[in-house]
Amino acid sequence: MTQSVEQASTPTTPNEPPKKRTMKPLIMVLLLSLSPVIAALLVYYNPQWRPDGNTNYGQLIEPQRPMPSATELPLTTLNGEPFDLKSLKGQWLLVTADSGGCDDACAKKLFILRNTHAMNGKNVDRIRRVWFVTDNLPVPQKVLDAYVGTVIVRADPATLARYLPVPLGQLETAAGLAESMWMIDPIGNLILQYPRETDPIQLRKDIGKLLHSSRIG
Repeated sequence: MTQSVEQASTPTTPNEPPKKRTMKPLIMVLLLSLSPVIAALLVYYNPQWRPDGNTNYGQLIEPQRPMPSATELPLTTLNGEPFDLKSLKGQWLLVTADSGGCDDACAKKLFILRNTHAMNGKNVDRIRRVWFVTDNLPVPQKVLDAYVGTVIVRADPATLARYLPVPLGQLETAAGLAESMWMIDPIGNLILQYPRETDPIQLRKDIGKLLHSSRIG
């Protein structure tokens, strides 16, 4: 009986009104889900925001230049036989241009291209090296011996400069052409340009990325 009286005298608490639902959690989930897409779009439309690790070391040539025909770019071997550059299509080409006398700067470029080529292991057969000789000087025998496997052809420098771009501020002459190296893809497009004093490690990384992602050549 006493227990019943105590229960009756205890005040009752009215039911609390239900809390209103909020859309904030749903909005936060949607924003988190869309954030990668938004970030990708921002980077896509703003290339300057892309991290350096996702870009090529070489300067991209835009628009790409298709390989000229034998008529557009007459070439001859060191023996005087005509040579068609398009006969090398289907492979990646590492290209340089210089005087046949081949001074130390010329030899250094040939050395970089030869070693970069050799470092590609099982992919070595997918790459060829090309040296455009821009005059009629004889190529020293020691250079021929050191760079066996390089395709060596003579070209008129003025005609060659219509295809191979020279660095900004350089004249489209043999001297201007000697300031760069280039890369041609297996389809025959000139795609990348490198400075004469290029970093061989970065050049090798560029080639490695291209060979890894390419289904051609």
